[in-house]
Amino acid sequence: MAQPIAYWEGKWKPHSELTIPLNDTGFVLGTTIAEQLRTFNGKIFRLEQHLDRLWQSLSIVDVQSPESRESLTDVVHQIIEHNHPLLPSGADLGVTIFVTPGPMEQAYKPHKTGRLAVHTQMVAFNTFAHLYEDGQALYVPETRQVPVDCWPRELKVRSRVHYYLADLEAKKQDPASRAVLLDQAGYVMEATTANIAKYHPDTGLELPPAELVLPGISIATLCELADQLAIPVTHRQLTPEDFRTADEILLTSTSPCIVPCNQWNGKPVSVGKPGPIYKRLIAAWEDMVGLDIRKQAIRFANHS
Repeated sequence: MAQPIAYWEGKWKPHSELTIPLNDTGFVLGTTIAEQLRTFNGKIFRLEQHLDRLWQSLSIVDVQSPESRESLTDVVHQIIEHNHPLLPSGADLGVTIFVTPGPMEQAYKPHKTGRLAVHTQMVAFNTFAHLYEDGQALYVPETRQVPVDCWPRELKVRSRVHYYLADLEAKKQDPASRAVLLDQAGYVMEATTANIAKYHPDTGLELPPAELVLPGISIATLCELADQLAIPVTHRQLTPEDFRTADEILLTSTSPCIVPCNQWNGKPVSVGKPGPIYKRLIAAWEDMVGLDIRKQAIRFANHS
């Protein structure tokens, strides 16, 4: 039986043999530039936007990709062509691209060429399929977002111990909850690994200031769909109270696309179930990609 493949340092190898050296800067210092993508019906979604962000992040950490943008595009399409048919029929792939600065001995050399990997796995439907109907509980912990003067928001990097600590706090309150991070001034920034938005009929869809949060591909897609549906969208500084009184709260990220939220710090969000704005937006996303995203997730939620 054919096995999934991965791409590492310019060579194809079985996915099971993908390893990273212990002296790699990405492992030692957590300096790993990463992009997580997914397919819909076996077709990669918004690859160009992900590559734009990847190249921006590489510029920030002064690392050069060992592959040209054109070559990396070919690698992504080749790995999908090989690995997608190995999935259960109707499932889709999560595609990970990551680049590290390479071994520690070259970590601070200028314009260094990094190590690059591309690998795939079936979308982890089991982690979010139930949320489309049940909703995600949210909790605001003491752990805060890393200040902008530590690293710029457009840097997509796996240095995320603050996410881990925030979720540890949240899950002590409710094992099913997910943390929402505030900045040092107490304004809502994002959830762990997800952008966040709120909706109220008086204000429309409101998001934190774009320059203060990670420029998510999914949140950008949400805004495009909202515009098509004539749902007003604004960016402004938002407080926890703004979210507590929202009619709807939405999270966006690569695999689930849009997730509705049912609780804020233990209290129901509006009526505590997915609202009409969420339903319109997720339906529009499904129309855009030609796939019933929710039904697919439920179908494959029990596949490992």
